[in-house]
Amino acid sequence: MHHKAAADQPTPPFNAPAARRLREALGMAPGHVAYGMRAQYGLAYVTPDTVIAWERGDAAPTAAELTALAGALWCSQAELIGEPRTLREHRLALGIAPEDVAREIGVDIHAYLRMEETGEWRGNERQSEALARVLRLAPRAFATVTGRDQLLANLLRSAVTARWQGQLRTVSRLVPVPRRELEDVLQEMHLEYQALMAATLTWGGGSSPDSGGAGREFLEGILDEFWSRIAAP
Repeated sequence: MHHKAAADQPTPPFNAPAARRLREALGMAPGHVAYGMRAQYGLAYVTPDTVIAWERGDAAPTAAELTALAGALWCSQAELIGEPRTLREHRLALGIAPEDVAREIGVDIHAYLRMEETGEWRGNERQSEALARVLRLAPRAFATVTGRDQLLANLLRSAVTARWQGQLRTVSRLVPVPRRELEDVLQEMHLEYQALMAATLTWGGGSSPDSGGAGREFLEGILDEFWSRIAAP
């Protein structure tokens, strides 16, 4: 097992298959990559086994190791990064320092780092807009990395099962989507769900054996339903 420098920072999710494809496209063996990282970047502990472990997904490179690996493979770091899932991973994927993000959105650096660690975003509307801009977050990614998915799902379920108008204002505060677009989507989803439930009823006023099944499925996939109807930015 190799030793990692204490100063190394966490890295965004590593795209192991991409690392292997890039290496093979260059006609390099794991030993060639390891040698390049040792010789050019001074990472004396990197061995062919280290590179193989990364490519298999058994381990992931740190930020410093990712930089060296990209250099050895003659590619950009972005080509070795998977889809970011958290606030920290989105920031790291863009190579932005936490101090810069905190300054741009107008919060104390310690408060910002706590939000990264806990996954609980506490910024106001203006700060939320700044965060989405600085980290280039699409609306769905913004909701996910700020820990709002569960709350959003609950609000959407209430919107389709009861009065969608009653949830409009709260939903608009959670996601950076134009209000008019939200109105159209919530109304559309409400009508679709109500029609789905009405279709399960029998003429006798009871319910069919499958009554509610389609409705439950709709509610369980409510986030996917919602975001599939929101126009891409």
